[in-house]
Amino acid sequence: MAVKFQDYYEILGVQRSATDAEIKKVYRKLARKYHPDFNPGNKQSEDKFKQLQEAYDVLSDPEKRARYDELGANYKNGAEFTPPPNWQGVDFNEMFNRGGGAGGARHGGPMGGGGGFSDFFETLFGGGGGFGRAAPAEAEAELELPLEEMHRGTTRRLSVRIGNTQKSIEVRIPPGARDESKIRVRGGGLNGGDLFVRLKLESNPLFTVKGDDTETEVAISPWEAALGTSVEVPTLDGKAEIKIPAGIASGQKLRLKGQGLNTRGGARGDHFVKMKVVLPKTLTAEEKKLFEELAKISQFNPRNGTS
Repeated sequence: MAVKFQDYYEILGVQRSATDAEIKKVYRKLARKYHPDFNPGNKQSEDKFKQLQEAYDVLSDPEKRARYDELGANYKNGAEFTPPPNWQGVDFNEMFNRGGGAGGARHGGPMGGGGGFSDFFETLFGGGGGFGRAAPAEAEAELELPLEEMHRGTTRRLSVRIGNTQKSIEVRIPPGARDESKIRVRGGGLNGGDLFVRLKLESNPLFTVKGDDTETEVAISPWEAALGTSVEVPTLDGKAEIKIPAGIASGQKLRLKGQGLNTRGGARGDHFVKMKVVLPKTLTAEEKKLFEELAKISQFNPRNGTS
């Protein structure tokens, strides 16, 4: 009896020479896109998902893929197909008992969504097939955190929608987390799969982050820059007093070693304090007189390098 040919490579959108890793990567991406839990009531997505499951079930199993490839590359997807003469289908039940059955029991593959194999599959590999209970599938979520919590670590309870179900999941963020890093929550995804939580860094009015280092800016007056002074600056550990040497320039940085971000290895980056020399917008008569006197006696000229 003729059945509709299923081009499993075309269904997944991969070349016939694709590696197992490439097939798995493409399948996971498409399965998330068309999974019934993410497309409730969408019959077209459900049918596409079943096609993907069947294609992956065959192409991710070395024995099934080898048998399928024996048919060659001349058949077109959806064309009438009759098994070649002397074709002998694989005993599906025997394969299932060995751990290579539907639903990817041996290779941890397709996510279940209900429904059975196509007539084409059963023609090639024998009957008795059918997707079992829904298999685990990964899911993703996003969590925005302040810099201090990424630095020290914290525990947050995250409310996420996984398929049609709203779940409350506890997420532990270790010290030294970074912007765009991912936290894996085992069992937090679909059907007991894993949930990957992408961390986003909240904007911070005091600190900028550069790798493992932090930086803050402190405003100083022209006379403080010229004469030197001590000022209090913010750090991740609270306030710290630093000594500013005489003659410091605007934009110059002082380093506080080991006061930056925690790292996964237990070390810490550095904290940098950037100087910003700020001029008064208005001058009193006395201040103006002092600046005028300084201008007369000073030999400093910033345009020719004279100090």
